[in-house]
Amino acid sequence: MTAPSQTAGGQNGDHGTLATAAELAQEDLGTSPSRISDPRLRYEISRAFVWTMVVGGIVLAAYISRSLLVIFGALVFAAMIDGGARLLGRILPIPRSLRVAIVLVLTVAFLVWLGYFAGSTISREAAMFPAIVEQQVSELIDWARAQGFQVSQGQLQNYAGGITSGIGTLTRALGGLLGGLTTVALILIIGIYVALEPQLYERGVAWTLPRAQRASFYVTVSRMAQTLRRLMAGRLLGMVVEGVFTYVMLAVVAPLVGIGVVPMAALLAILTGLLAFVPNLGAIISGILMVLVGFSGGVEMGIYTTFVYFFVQNFDGYVVVPMIARKTVDLAPALVLAAQLVMGILFGIIGLFLADPLLAMIKVALERRAEAADADDAKDDAREAQTNGA
Repeated sequence: MTAPSQTAGGQNGDHGTLATAAELAQEDLGTSPSRISDPRLRYEISRAFVWTMVVGGIVLAAYISRSLLVIFGALVFAAMIDGGARLLGRILPIPRSLRVAIVLVLTVAFLVWLGYFAGSTISREAAMFPAIVEQQVSELIDWARAQGFQVSQGQLQNYAGGITSGIGTLTRALGGLLGGLTTVALILIIGIYVALEPQLYERGVAWTLPRAQRASFYVTVSRMAQTLRRLMAGRLLGMVVEGVFTYVMLAVVAPLVGIGVVPMAALLAILTGLLAFVPNLGAIISGILMVLVGFSGGVEMGIYTTFVYFFVQNFDGYVVVPMIARKTVDLAPALVLAAQLVMGILFGIIGLFLADPLLAMIKVALERRAEAADADDAKDDAREAQTNGA
């Protein structure tokens, strides 16, 4: 009976000897360089680590900002496809994948029809378009000089240099023609994948979040997706309205009032419709081009195209846009213009096109943040009321 006790005691003694040896070895070697005994120093190092990670994250986001913008562009395209599929689902009760395929096929068919039906005419008009604009600009400069304005060649070169600089920024943003086509291809491919299985990517992002925040994340994403779908639907509706109205006024109504068909009516209508995707700036550019082409056919035609421009823009601004804004997000025009200028300078034409959707998503996120803060305040007030009542 004593042997086991001695054995156990011997084992305990061995363990005690090993612990003592380890402590002695630690005292001989000293503490590890990674161990910080001072709690204040550990706190400051933790703060420095957090700030380093924040700054590193900002630098990384700035470095990959163009890639992130391409991904956001793909989400915008996916929202457009998803909106078309949902609209089609009200008519055809078929699987979602088939509805997405039908939307894509109809889009491609429309583009092919547009290129086949109007390709030759538009290409011929597009070849004449720069010469007409240049001629009208020269006549405008001559008229300004005749009125006493000092328009020197140096000023024109400065303006041309500014335009060239802007074109250079746009070229750098797209990375050349090949880079621009690659960017568009990536946006289309990623957008199609996201439109086919949006829940898959939502679950993937939600999985990286804490469990307590996942429900709020799903609500925020759902509101963002709904807002983006309605915003893009409204944008497409505005593009169609402005393009059709412009063509009708320039090619159909103009001969009826005795002015004749405005040159390049189809091209101007298409440009007006496409530029309507960019609020504020697109309308200004399309209006300038329309007026310049109109004055190439005479003063009466120039005055008529000016009237057409203001009529179309007022109809869109006072009828179409308010109708869309009631069902989408209502953004302040000055805020949208400021976002377009900033995004255009930073990312070129892609940033210009995506400034409005990005601003809408930021607004939805801020609204959700405010709702969460209000809910927390309401809970705190209710808890305080219960405490005071008790």
